[in-house]
Amino acid sequence: MIESITDFFNKILSVFSTFSIADFLDIVMVAILIYICIRIIRETRAILLAKGLIYLAIVYGVVNLIGMEASSFILKSIFSNILIILVILFSPEIRHILEQVGHGATAKSIKAIIHPGVAVELAEINDAISAVCKACSDMSDKRIGALICFENNTMLGDVISTGTEIHAKVSKELVETIFFPKSPLHDGAMVIRDGEVYAAGCILPLTKKTVSSALGTRHRAGIGLSEESDAIIIIVSEETGAISVVKNGVLDRDISDGDLRDILTTEFIPSGSSSDDKIISRLVRRMKK
Repeated sequence: MIESITDFFNKILSVFSTFSIADFLDIVMVAILIYICIRIIRETRAILLAKGLIYLAIVYGVVNLIGMEASSFILKSIFSNILIILVILFSPEIRHILEQVGHGATAKSIKAIIHPGVAVELAEINDAISAVCKACSDMSDKRIGALICFENNTMLGDVISTGTEIHAKVSKELVETIFFPKSPLHDGAMVIRDGEVYAAGCILPLTKKTVSSALGTRHRAGIGLSEESDAIIIIVSEETGAISVVKNGVLDRDISDGDLRDILTTEFIPSGSSSDDKIISRLVRRMKK
């Protein structure tokens, strides 16, 4: 027993005895590359594919440990071609990384890549919810169509890239101005991220399932995005003025602005905890993105 422990520590010492500056720089370089790749794909739904591959690797380790030969053979065949699979799955993200390298690493682009997510004051989220609810109530009365997406854990970078980035504080006046008929951005969707209007005029994926003929393109787009993410989508019908909310592919039609406020508050401002606890929970959720 003592000899085994001694051999273990001797192996560790032998590793560190040959450890050089080049090895340290090599580790740092690989860590930076991995971090930058994660920061880039986290803005898209490719992060879900990455999580799926991680879970698959865990399953492979378990079945290999247990000795399940058939399952182990299949998973081994997959991971033996993992480089080809990664290139196929993440080709848009790889192209995006190479384009950024080709354009040069300006201070602004570097900051956009490595800047960590920070906790957002719950007061800003609450103000955004209040402004959106008031705007939806007014637009409902005026029969003005609207499509608003509250980003949740799944980041909507690929959706944002189809529209115009705004980065403005959410206000009732701004929301109504964007969706005012004949406004350049009124036909697309608005994306709200961390309590601000992040982008507008965005194009959402349409649902492929059969829906009621009474539902228009906005409803189909809202359902489509909710099937691919955990975003909360708000729809104001241009024909009827009805307010609808979509979550996880389920459409809740004709709700009041009070019900809308309750839904958004429940989702983004958890109850039963202190203000500090809520801010910490927002930070943890943001770091998971």
